[in-house]
Amino acid sequence: MRKTTCTAAVATTAAALVLVPAAAASAAGGAGGTATVSVLHAVPGLTVDVYANGSELIPDFTPGTLTDPQQLPAGSYDLAVFQAGQPSTGTPAISANDVEVPAGADVTLVAHLDAQGQPKLTPFVNDTTAVPAGDARVTVRHVAAAPAVDVRAGGQPLVQDLSNPDEASAEVPAGTVSADVVATGTTNVVAGPTDLSLPAGTSTIVYAWGNPTAGGVQLAVQRIEDLGGAPGGVAAGTGGLLDEGGAPAWLVATSAGALGVAVAAGVGAAALRSRRTATVTTATGTGTGTGDRAL
Repeated sequence: MRKTTCTAAVATTAAALVLVPAAAASAAGGAGGTATVSVLHAVPGLTVDVYANGSELIPDFTPGTLTDPQQLPAGSYDLAVFQAGQPSTGTPAISANDVEVPAGADVTLVAHLDAQGQPKLTPFVNDTTAVPAGDARVTVRHVAAAPAVDVRAGGQPLVQDLSNPDEASAEVPAGTVSADVVATGTTNVVAGPTDLSLPAGTSTIVYAWGNPTAGGVQLAVQRIEDLGGAPGGVAAGTGGLLDEGGAPAWLVATSAGALGVAVAAGVGAAALRSRRTATVTTATGTGTGTGDRAL
């Protein structure tokens, strides 16, 4: 059975995500089945209450907190985020209407800042497909109030020109890697470095969030487990990933795209869409891609 764990590179507290009956019944009325949903609060300096379909979903939600995953009815949700303690009859700090949560999907809803520092809601669909034996999947999501960034592994570029709110993913040999985030085309570190454990058969999702001019950019980590396993005789979560020459050995095996997921706030249906926009560097070269596809 698939499991999800939630941690952060900066100390956070776990929050229980409880969908109240009114919101659940409203969503269930339009669709069958359930979806796995987690919520990340990545708006710095603001404790909030989160509402779904007019009912309180998460009270006193503090920045940097990633909820445990919950099974929620698939369907359409109107989401509203208010400053903690403020009446829900007022104007929300962030809102998104008609957010479709597909049955069977694994979704992380992120409240964050866009590149210009304005709050927004973005739902990301998590890849839960099988990971090859002995490998791990690593995904980086840019949800910080910052322009495009590069993601480095062992000081070498892995993902280049990643924009808010896009993501890039790769399947790599399991192990531990030192990762940091720099402004695109520079060596100016905006987050990290941090040692990332990448156990075999897991998907590790790293969120770069915050504001570099107000409190800095921080890293939050979400892990989805039981997507595969280690080959015989190889322990999960171990392995030397850095060659003496400094280039991470797993750069030769990367394949990636960028996933940008947009929410139409306040009007119309919010379609979950993927958009390839990042440049991913491997030992064999670099590549870019563009285009959308509805999920």
